[in-house]
Amino acid sequence: MNKPIRIMIADDHSMVREGIKQLLELDGDIIVVAEANNGKQCLELFDEKRTDVLLLDINMPNLNGLQVLQYLREKKINVKVLILTIHNEVEYLMRAVEIGVNGYVLKDSDSAVLKKAIFSVFRGETFIQPELAPLLKSKMNEKSSSLDGSDNCILTKREIEVLKLIAEGLFNKEIAYTLAISEKTVKNHVSNIFKKINVSDRTQAAVYAIRNSFVELF
Repeated sequence: MNKPIRIMIADDHSMVREGIKQLLELDGDIIVVAEANNGKQCLELFDEKRTDVLLLDINMPNLNGLQVLQYLREKKINVKVLILTIHNEVEYLMRAVEIGVNGYVLKDSDSAVLKKAIFSVFRGETFIQPELAPLLKSKMNEKSSSLDGSDNCILTKREIEVLKLIAEGLFNKEIAYTLAISEKTVKNHVSNIFKKINVSDRTQAAVYAIRNSFVELF
């Protein structure tokens, strides 16, 4: 890697931030460019610092982590978000995935898992704590009754390829380049996919892809 990955850490415990920073910067392939102790400060600093990946705690004052994630996604701000939390309850994970998180890791993970998660989301992949992945899939199946009718609609091989790339965070232009087809063709595929699986945006499509095991979670 030519340039280190630029990280912002948002956590209301200074000792936690300092410990994470020391671990991440040990090998020189990651640099922490900003630290925030609450959600509001996180968004303020984000406007000042060019950040590749945001490490985001859930429990924070002045906007919690999920509220920060919601804001970033609603404003279509292009940053990879990796939630680092103590919460292993699947409800928190499910909500984060629904909003559009790129990764979810528990604070009791070792540094190797955290760094793997950072590199994965930086590359545009989705990384979910391995032991939480089965719980996520189970929860998605429980809550997906609104999509059940769409399961009877068969996606073509090409539509599945497009859906996988949507779930990996690629935009239409990038999908077109990857599959060596025109951007107009990609737009048509995306429109057909949305209709077949009964979703209205790319995040919902990504959730569908994960639920149906079209993409790997880690």
